[in-house]
Amino acid sequence: MATKNNKKLEKAWSGRFEEPVDELVKRFTASVNFDYRLAEYDIRGSIAHAEMLCSQKIINDNDLQAIKTGLADIESEIQEGKFNWSLDYEDVHLNIERRLTELVGDAGKKLHTARSRNDQVATDIRLYVRDQIDSTVTLIRRFQSNLLDLAEKHVHTVMPGLTHLQVAQPISFAHHLMAYFEMTKRDVERLSGLRNRVNRLPLGSGALAGTTFNIDRLNVAEKLGFEGVCENSLDAVSDRDFAIEFCTTVALIMMHLSRLSEELILWMSPQFQYIEIADRFCTGSSMMPQKKNPDVPELVRGKTGRVNGHVVSLLTLMKGQPLAYNKDNQEDKEPLFDTAQTIRDTLLVFTDMLTGISVNKDAMYKATARGFATATDLADHLVRKGLPFRESHEVVAKTVKLASERKCDISDLKIQELKAVSPLIDEEMIGKLSSEAALESRNHVGGTGSFAVNKAILKARNWVENDDI
Repeated sequence: MATKNNKKLEKAWSGRFEEPVDELVKRFTASVNFDYRLAEYDIRGSIAHAEMLCSQKIINDNDLQAIKTGLADIESEIQEGKFNWSLDYEDVHLNIERRLTELVGDAGKKLHTARSRNDQVATDIRLYVRDQIDSTVTLIRRFQSNLLDLAEKHVHTVMPGLTHLQVAQPISFAHHLMAYFEMTKRDVERLSGLRNRVNRLPLGSGALAGTTFNIDRLNVAEKLGFEGVCENSLDAVSDRDFAIEFCTTVALIMMHLSRLSEELILWMSPQFQYIEIADRFCTGSSMMPQKKNPDVPELVRGKTGRVNGHVVSLLTLMKGQPLAYNKDNQEDKEPLFDTAQTIRDTLLVFTDMLTGISVNKDAMYKATARGFATATDLADHLVRKGLPFRESHEVVAKTVKLASERKCDISDLKIQELKAVSPLIDEEMIGKLSSEAALESRNHVGGTGSFAVNKAILKARNWVENDDI
């Protein structure tokens, strides 16, 4: 602990200094208020480091056993909320080292042999990010499973597919939901690639140039589950591109969830009335008794901006730093921690919310009929009659204009009126313009036909149930 009466602070680096750190500077530069979250990773890395030091004859077995016992006691104190975190010791690393020395004496002082806080924290963060990747993938798979459950119920539920928020063509609600499956599948693939890049050990890089001790980095990497080691000591301690990449990948996931949130908000509105979200995911108004507000999707949409901000913050943090480590990097943790917590909370609540969505099939179907959704199908039928598509497009555009003037659907026009536009149009062709027929005519891979969608859902199920990241 710090001493009073202007005596020198007992810090790991205090031998170089003639006066204690100013109290304001102490608070300003300390990170223990947030980097305590790395404690379990710091202890795990320290144990692996100590075991390597012992196997390399740098410390003896008695020292190793004392260190491991002391770290186990510290881990218990932290888990039980009994550990005394102190600003005087700046960060998670020095707080743990200070307590270890209190518990086991000189053996605790030997633990920091052949390492720096620079490679120590880089290792802790990589272990942390690796765990966050794994947990995020697990949560995405649960989200996808519930999404597929909802899709399976609505393979034959017709809704209008939109472009520019205007009615375009009939699709099934299941097909619409499966678009979000594909988005989140790519998110998992991005996380998988990132995991490979994260899973490299920085420890052994020292402050920036390595160490003079005969260490075995591959031994430590194996103990900690790393697939290899960082090949350049300067890069290993100074870059945080893996943390930025994690936050960027999460920003993409949040963007996908935000798009779905926006649709849920629209669909729940009286103007659409496509869906209802269960009461437990909504709130009311303090003034307007009739209101039922979709707060969960609205907050998901809002929190997406928060994560985007963290990405920009981290990119800005790193952009001007010369090699190697700089104190700036202390600012990497809070955006990273908040991003990890945000995606965890978002996926948990969104996954549950999917089970509380009920669908108004009639409203969806009626909306399909209001925007000439099968006009493209009529154009395709004319092409089959031998009319070039560009001419067919023009013919159908004229029929849409006529139907719009009559305030009816194309199928409600008299056959004589249609033949006046093009003699190729016949009653059989008009009879094939139902939304159901439009769906079932698109049963190729990626199409909205029921056979194609059922096949896509089955393929997606198999992918979700494959636990390999």
